[in-house]
Amino acid sequence: MASIRELRSRIRSVNSTKKITKAQELIATSRITKAQARVAAAKPYSEEMTSVLSELASKSGSLDHPLLTERANPKRAAILVVSSDRGMCGGYNSNVLRETRELIQLLKDEGKEPVLYVMGQKGLDYFRFRGQDVAGAWTGFSQQPQHADATAATETLVKLFETGSEEYVTIDGVETHGVDELHIVYTRFVSMLSQNPEVRRMAPLVVEESDGTSGDDEAAARNFTFEPSADSLLSSLLPKYVATRVFAALLDSAASENAARRTAMKAATDNANDLAVSLSREANQLRQAQITQEISEIVGGAGALAN
Repeated sequence: MASIRELRSRIRSVNSTKKITKAQELIATSRITKAQARVAAAKPYSEEMTSVLSELASKSGSLDHPLLTERANPKRAAILVVSSDRGMCGGYNSNVLRETRELIQLLKDEGKEPVLYVMGQKGLDYFRFRGQDVAGAWTGFSQQPQHADATAATETLVKLFETGSEEYVTIDGVETHGVDELHIVYTRFVSMLSQNPEVRRMAPLVVEESDGTSGDDEAAARNFTFEPSADSLLSSLLPKYVATRVFAALLDSAASENAARRTAMKAATDNANDLAVSLSREANQLRQAQITQEISEIVGGAGALAN
């Protein structure tokens, strides 16, 4: 049985840990609101970009842009994995990495070679520890991503896709094969208590063409004028559309990370409270037993002296 000194030392340690987890919980709570606001603020731009691309597709003479072209025999597929830079967020990273492993196996079953690109230090550490090659990584911004972070990754991935697996392309001074597909694995924010890992294909893109027969008055009132031409604008906007989707995924993942960290830290704080109460009760019982034993010894000694 542990001594009172050991129990009191454990109680102090548990209370110190509880302060840390409580602080992490409060920080994550304060960041969730900001992250949700950023997700909501980016949504109108994403929707308008989709609307403009749909209109461009209907006015364009031909949809033969590389980002829209299905490859006849795809051989290589790039996977962008969005993880966190820090831990203490429950099953957030493990859920994303589980979906990634399943996607890798699916691509291999289809005869395609998966190529990993990672956002977030935890995902990078995971693959390096297991000896898996990571073609590229971007870290340091998982909680507060900026559009420039999405653009940096998108430029690399779009260049790879436009090159195709049959040819070589130079990325950061390294010559490598292109790819025939682009996939992203991230976490979609549903609510404070629910965050779902998602797997999406980013390229080849599928753009819905408008037939102009919609009964929506607002849509009918739109009258776009394209300069210099619909084809030129479509080629220019498609890479930006991919960057918009990546940025939206980063914002969703940031909100999900903070929500998962808040839930995990609240559970850790509650467990620390329960453990501190249990240890205090055990220490009190042990101290009470010692006092009772001392009183018994005193009474026994006094009785012996009296006899």
